[in-house]
Amino acid sequence: MVNMRSPGSRDTSDLTTRARVRDAAIARFARDGFETGLRTIAKDAGVSAAAIVKLFGSKDGLREACDDHVFRVIRESKAEVLAEQSAPGAFIGQLARIEAYRPMIAYTLRSIQAGGTHARDFIEHMVADAVEYVEAGVEAGTIVPSRDEDARVRFLIGATLGALLLDLSMTTDPDALATSEFWERALGRLTLPALEIYTEGFLMDRTLLETYLLYIPDPPGSSAGARA
Repeated sequence: MVNMRSPGSRDTSDLTTRARVRDAAIARFARDGFETGLRTIAKDAGVSAAAIVKLFGSKDGLREACDDHVFRVIRESKAEVLAEQSAPGAFIGQLARIEAYRPMIAYTLRSIQAGGTHARDFIEHMVADAVEYVEAGVEAGTIVPSRDEDARVRFLIGATLGALLLDLSMTTDPDALATSEFWERALGRLTLPALEIYTEGFLMDRTLLETYLLYIPDPPGSSAGARA
């Protein structure tokens, strides 16, 4: 963990430089992976490698700052969509701004592809954040409750990111994550079926669910308000 001074201890130009370097790092890590060196990121951001070390302490410190920013943006954007009564309008607004989100989604995919402890920690952080904003959506009345919210969130994250990783594995373009064509194709395949399943369901009756529930105990963390 890199010790950072409080925001009040930096001037505005320092904060602007930090944001520029962080955003350049997110875009470069998303495009080329985490083996990218500080010199490349420094060139993208218009600073020196020494300046990055001064701002973030190390490459690990820079990556931690990137993680924190991506988590915050995802958490805030999802909370806006899921917890507000104006959710449909917010969702359409986010689709219109997808170009701005693209580097962060690509960064997330690269983090998972990298594997190891960092990838596991990254996913666990995503799950913990998602449980919070989904529960907020349940309280707001925009989401139905689950018998096991943690398990449902893990399934939804796996389904969404898994679909994008599947599309990525099928492309022969090493720079696919940086192209509009990849994202238009991948999101085009994902968005409609996902919204149909989330909104309208998939099975015509409850037979399979009710049969399954007869043979399992209550899931750990089962929500008291979940559907019977």
